[in-house]
Amino acid sequence: MSQNSTHHYTRASVLSVERVEAPVRVTSAEIDDRLTDVYRRTRMRGGLLESLVGIRERRWWGEGEDDADFVAGAAAAGQAALAASRVPAERIGLMVNTSLSRHWLEPATAVVIHDRIGLPTSCQNFDTTNACLGFMNGIEIAATMIETGMIDYALVVDAEDSRPVSESTIERLSNDVSTSRDVMSEFAALTLGSGAVAMVLGPAEDHPEGHRVVAAVSRAGTEHHELCVGDNESMVTDLKGLLEAGLDLSDALWTEAARAHGWDGGMDRYVIHQVSQVHTDALCDRLGIDKERVPRTFPEYGNIGPASVPFTLAGEAGSLASGDRVLLMGIGSGLNACVLELAW
Repeated sequence: MSQNSTHHYTRASVLSVERVEAPVRVTSAEIDDRLTDVYRRTRMRGGLLESLVGIRERRWWGEGEDDADFVAGAAAAGQAALAASRVPAERIGLMVNTSLSRHWLEPATAVVIHDRIGLPTSCQNFDTTNACLGFMNGIEIAATMIETGMIDYALVVDAEDSRPVSESTIERLSNDVSTSRDVMSEFAALTLGSGAVAMVLGPAEDHPEGHRVVAAVSRAGTEHHELCVGDNESMVTDLKGLLEAGLDLSDALWTEAARAHGWDGGMDRYVIHQVSQVHTDALCDRLGIDKERVPRTFPEYGNIGPASVPFTLAGEAGSLASGDRVLLMGIGSGLNACVLELAW
């Protein structure tokens, strides 16, 4: 597998994964209602968010409430994960924030979350982003530092706030000059959701109850970095091009890695990045994955970016049995893809 980045782990385990739901429920019907005039003017059919994409609703954080925004959500998720792991905050040696959402460029959002959780001054903290793949990269960073003995425990957090880009997109499309092409190029912004999640990792030898990080394989297709470009105001996406390139990249990774890691024999659960019904079905068909073993959170929560894989895993944790093989599968704009196995 010379074209892949492959990491094997022996000491790192997931001790807990907890999620926090954003409080405001926004249905796809509500968004369609706000775009009624746009659809009429451009002669487009409404209802695609639910009928084609499969997203009935998504969540937003409260507007203008400092104690109910995504940073507070990240801190709440981190505190919940610490409580569930029973690891004292003072033992956390690393906190990685993988959120795409941010209020400012400087300082790092990690410092605010670190402060709100009450982590010790000895706990290194920083932001790392890689589109929707960020949290999985955060797991790899934390697991590697545990493997090498640099730290004993790590906390990976993520919180996404889709409200600003969704509101801005709706307002922009509602002008008198937007076209059907404009709607389709910015359509992906309307699929986004908000939420928070956190994971505690620690040494497997001290935690037999943990869920070991087994291996991770990554592959890059950076020639496709212009297919999806976004910021806090807009997200412009080549929907067809991104889907096709993502499938090709995932297929190439799977072809080289699945047999070597025994993934082609079937896993107990596949936790796939939550984008849409179209993307999920297409990926399962392309890789020969059993759709019945693929939990789906996008119908109720939308695409929560890098939070979507761990957010879905947190919802599945109660139904997983000891010894289950769980495959986390992510892909991020750019493009980068990663598959990471957990031994539950």
